[in-house]
This record gives sequence, structure tokens and C-alpha cells, in this order.
Amino acid sequence: MLTPRKQPRQHRSRETVAVILEAAAQLFQRYGYAGTTTNKIAERAGVSIGSLYQYFPNKDALLVALAEHHLAQSGEQVAQVLARAAERRPSLLELLTGLVRCVADLHTDRPALHRLLFDQAPRTPGLVARFRETEQRIAHALAGELRRIGAGGPDPELSGLLAVQGIEAHLHGALLDPPAGRDSAAHVNAVIHLWHRALSPDR
Repeated sequence: MLTPRKQPRQHRSRETVAVILEAAAQLFQRYGYAGTTTNKIAERAGVSIGSLYQYFPNKDALLVALAEHHLAQSGEQVAQVLARAAERRPSLLELLTGLVRCVADLHTDRPALHRLLFDQAPRTPGLVARFRETEQRIAHALAGELRRIGAGGPDPELSGLLAVQGIEAHLHGALLDPPAGRDSAAHVNAVIHLWHRALSPDR
């Protein structure tokens, strides 16, 4: 069972769930999947194991909930970067710099937890659907900025989607499992300039 047993309705219940999820995030970040148990999470959260099981039937359900929470927060932060760009009307290089660095920061905040969520959180249909929806929403916003700049070639919608997918892929591997001898800041800058060249109107 990978979905919560019940959804918190009251403010106090929502607070309890938030505390449980934060405790789970801290323990997964520190001890990994194998070293984290529901008993340890309940102890860290200051709740009984019975209270935890009211909402989450097992460790995998907690992972799914954390993945959904992380996706929602990440999508909101990237959307805010693009919303500010729509107001400030930056150049293509400035736009990509803000976007890439935002995604990089999301990968390097609690990197062990990020890797765990990516590698081991069960891919439920709901989680996959929310991921695709978030990806499409961000790509559409990026496409709007590409049109404003006159970048992205003849199909800015497709270019925006490829850029969103590509930037995520380029940063994920390099920041979570960096190549030996490579500086992460240099890699982030390389991703910025790679996509600047790919999307530039001059091309």
C-alpha cells in the first residue's frame, strides 16, 4: 500500500503529518532507506507509531508522500523564477542562468534525500502524472519567454519542453554523482551555456 491511509482534515492533523514528513526527510537524508524505520521516524517526530500508521501504512508510503511534497515545492520555485522573468523581461542568457541555478539548488539541498527519492520512491501513477503535469506547466512558461526573446527556433513549445527535460537530466547526474575532478559550479555554468547556444536566436 503506497497511499496514505487517510488525509488530514483538521489543522492539528495537518501539523502532525508535516512533522512526520520532516522527521522522515531528516532520517532518510542521514541514514538512507535501509537505515530508516517507521519506528525511528515516529520517535524523531515525537508521535506514537500508531499515530504514524494512521496516515502512512509503511516506509514506502512515506517516500511517495515526500516525493510528492518535493515535486510540488520544486515546481513552485521554478515557476516563480519564470514568473519573475515575465515581469523583468531578461535576456536569454539571464533567463537560463536563473532557471539552471534554481534547478541546481533544488538538487543540492539535501542531496542524499533527493537521490533517494529519485532512485527508490515507488513510481505510482498519481506521482508520475503530477510530475508530467509539472514538467508541462514549466515548459509552457519557458516557451512563452522564448517567444518573447525570439529564441527556441520554429517550435518554442517543443524547445521549451526539451530544455526543461535536458536541464534536469544534465544537472541530476553531475550534481548528485559528480565526475571525478569536475567542479560542480563549472558544470552548472556549462549547462547554462550549452542551452544558451542551443536556444539562441542566432542559430
